Amino acid sequence: MKNFRETDPARIDDNFIRAIGQEWMLLTAGDAERCNTMTASWGFVGEMWGRPAAMVVLRPSRYTKEFVDRKERLTLSFFEEKYRKALQYCGTHSGRDGDKIAEAGLTRCLTDGGTPALAEARLILECRKMYVDELRAERFLEPELAEKWYPKRDFHTFYVLEIERAYVRQE
Repeated sequence: MKNFRETDPARIDDNFIRAIGQEWMLLTAGDAERCNTMTASWGFVGEMWGRPAAMVVLRPSRYTKEFVDRKERLTLSFFEEKYRKALQYCGTHSGRDGDKIAEAGLTRCLTDGGTPALAEARLILECRKMYVDELRAERFLEPELAEKWYPKRDFHTFYVLEIERAYVRQE
């Protein structure tokens, strides 16, 4: 990928609590012809089953979920603060209504593995799905969490992902 170098995921020194929860990320899935992205502020990065891993969640109503469910791989892209408005746009507009990537001022690119990503990112994690499940009301040990975050009972699907490649922007 132009302007990126591949790195070992274990060498990334980001604070992912801040990067995901406060700075946000874009989750992108699809292929070279058609893809969609969405802003995400919930998830994890760490290790699972002896592999570098991430976990993301998508509500059933999200258009991007259709792309994630159809494909084996997706990317998680992290940005500098100057892209905050683009991430806000991607979090408040649907790709069903147009090309929100272009409308947000972002550029599609493909990873070396052929997975759609965003060229303006500072860090891209190319991931492969390993496990998928649905959150369920009866599984919450703190029922007030389900009541607070899911008043419409639109529980997230969660995906455990292997981080296959990590790309860092080259200066």
